[in-house]
Amino acid sequence: MNGVMLEERFHNAALFDLYGALLTEKQQSCLTMYFFEDYSLSEIGDALGVSRQAAYDLLHRSERTLAAYEERLGLLSRRQKEQAVLGRIYDRLAAMRMGDEAERQSLLSALAPLLERGGEDTI
Repeated sequence: MNGVMLEERFHNAALFDLYGALLTEKQQSCLTMYFFEDYSLSEIGDALGVSRQAAYDLLHRSERTLAAYEERLGLLSRRQKEQAVLGRIYDRLAAMRMGDEAERQSLLSALAPLLERGGEDTI
């Protein structure tokens, strides 16, 4: 499996982690076997009682459904952007000298949008 295919598989697995509960039970089973249990299409077909071609169709239809959820909701993209910002903040905090108030305020400003909860009450 080449790097692009592997990256696509990781991307689809991440989409499944976020949106998998929105799929049918059969779609969830198919993707779980494919992404996490490394089943072949023939093995998935056997486990689901369908042909290899039907397993292939189910797999790709499920992946398209996950992609459509991401296109509409953008949760994975948002999480990746937030992780990048948090990584930069972590690096800056690690390098920050004690008592640098301007740097501290800058970090707090960068964190503020990530911590907003849309008006929810928090404890």
